[in-house]
Amino acid sequence: MEEKFPLIGERFPEMTVQTTFGKRRLPQDYAGSWFILFSHPADFTPVCTTEFVSFAKKYPEFKKLNCELIGLSVDQVFAHIKWTGWIKDTLGVEIPFPIIADDGTVARKLGMIHPAKGSNTVRAVFVVDDKGIIRVILYYPQELGRNIDEIVRIVKALQVSDANGVAMPANWPHNELIGDAVIIPPPTDEQTAKERIKMYTCYDWWFCYRKLG
Repeated sequence: MEEKFPLIGERFPEMTVQTTFGKRRLPQDYAGSWFILFSHPADFTPVCTTEFVSFAKKYPEFKKLNCELIGLSVDQVFAHIKWTGWIKDTLGVEIPFPIIADDGTVARKLGMIHPAKGSNTVRAVFVVDDKGIIRVILYYPQELGRNIDEIVRIVKALQVSDANGVAMPANWPHNELIGDAVIIPPPTDEQTAKERIKMYTCYDWWFCYRKLG
């Protein structure tokens, strides 16, 4: 039977993993907080090094959002430790989050290995909320480093959406049409459509928005 990868809206699959910070049970050990699990092709590679430095520098922003980080590559713990030690000694940046040592089991279970791109993991990103539900899945090829600011924006936008029952426009909070406003979910009946136009700023009955706060 072909293995089924987890999808958006599903609970993150339970697993126990070995990391540079000891064993972790996912998602149980992160109950009550968001977490981002991201894979990288290999240790001691230039693009991955730039990503880890960027993740480390953005870590305080993730913490403010009640969000933890977890790295992963198909490599052993000692290799991760040597690499993060090199980053600290050479670049002056300490990696403040754990990295999973994987023999390929976790990567295959999460769909991180794409055979057409080789045997290394692609740059996958799983954004998981405080209830253990997968909210976003991103895939990047090995040759393209991730935009860490966008990953911060994703977590922030999802949390605002959850708290206010709204949708987030493109490039929020710098949308070209409505700025930092948020979108009101479309009405499901004619009466609500008429009320929405009176209550909010609208381009039409199906496109209404408001400022937060």
